[in-house]
Amino acid sequence: MGKLNWVKKACGIFLLCTMAAIALPAQTTGDAPAGPIFTLLHSFDRTDGATPRAGLVQGTDGKFYGTTAAGGAGGGCYHAGCGTVFKITPSGTLTTLHSFDGIDGSSSFAGLVQGTDGKFYGTTASDGGNGAGTVFQITPTGTLTTLYNFDGTDDSGSFAGLVQGADGNFYGTTPSGGGNNGHCPLGCGTTFKISPSGSMMASRNFDTTVGASPEAALIQATDENFYGTTLEGGANNAGTVFKITPGGTLMMLYSFCSQSICADGYYPQGVLIQATDENFYGTTLEGGANNAGTVFKITPGGTLMMLYSFCSQSICADGYYPQGVLIQATDGKFYGTTSEGGASDDGTVFSLSGGIGPFVKILPPFGKVGTPVHILGTNLTGTTSVTFDGTPATFTVITKTLIFTNVPAGATTGTVQIETPKGTLSSNVPVIVN
Repeated sequence: MGKLNWVKKACGIFLLCTMAAIALPAQTTGDAPAGPIFTLLHSFDRTDGATPRAGLVQGTDGKFYGTTAAGGAGGGCYHAGCGTVFKITPSGTLTTLHSFDGIDGSSSFAGLVQGTDGKFYGTTASDGGNGAGTVFQITPTGTLTTLYNFDGTDDSGSFAGLVQGADGNFYGTTPSGGGNNGHCPLGCGTTFKISPSGSMMASRNFDTTVGASPEAALIQATDENFYGTTLEGGANNAGTVFKITPGGTLMMLYSFCSQSICADGYYPQGVLIQATDENFYGTTLEGGANNAGTVFKITPGGTLMMLYSFCSQSICADGYYPQGVLIQATDGKFYGTTSEGGASDDGTVFSLSGGIGPFVKILPPFGKVGTPVHILGTNLTGTTSVTFDGTPATFTVITKTLIFTNVPAGATTGTVQIETPKGTLSSNVPVIVN
């Protein structure tokens, strides 16, 4: 039951889902598109926001919600604007839901998460009641409530987004704060748990032994524990992978730079992902055989394997400094970006096979009976059946990568399975039938 609760909290919030959902209308005509289709939905002009730094989240109403780190009508913040929260329709109609004014926070670098109550939750990195950032709640119509003001001592503003746990509370990190323990003048950072009503329920301080400067968001894994990375700290001050239980027990799983040349990499900057094999995957900004960054796999027990070391040629043709988040696509492979390197030294997009088989992704991964559902996958031509936790559904194969169906009558929460000429494909997460 815990795994399903976790999925329910997390569904619909990832950027991959958002990108796929935006593209879907162009794929439902029955013919494959001739090529990539790009549509500019909105250009910010500072009055309605500026510098959107995070991905979008698709709400249960089908609209997309996001934040900007600057701009808006709130004034202040060195005349650059303190940032906004906005929503935008798939056709591009943007509504500014809230303009921060410094008093209620500023500089929201992180994305939003929609809670099970339908409201959205996020963080600001600066200002607020104590000048150190906030945790906020905002309704789909734009009513914002400041839930918590970081104080700069016990904790400090967050650059990362929140995740709602299976217990209904929200979990996050701060890159500094937690008190001066002799190693970090501004504190080594914290993890925190906060209720939807704004009660700060728990906070755990990093101390360089477990790690320091956790700048990336946490993820809740299928075992209901939370996993994350720190940019610094650990045995070699090169960053760590850590685990924290819902009850607040914080432990280091792995300390990077296990060899003098840092063959395993260092400075893990991005959010971890849990793949369909139950292991975690991520990147380090630097280190590896060429000090250009790595892709790694780590088990829930802390056994790490370096999968790839960038800059395999002297001119770094494969790229270096991977800063973005990995995604696992329906072909089972991992995809990501490097910020530099490549033929023009302007960065690359790469894929990496981890030996994991294909699966299908359901969009949206929740809904009532009759809800339209798109199934993304590979080699779907010739599909003979689609079932929702064993309940058959009528379907239409649109392209070799897309099937259209509806949640069938009698369906219950569970895995969606697709029978294809090449075998059975299962959804990467259970679909919530509500």
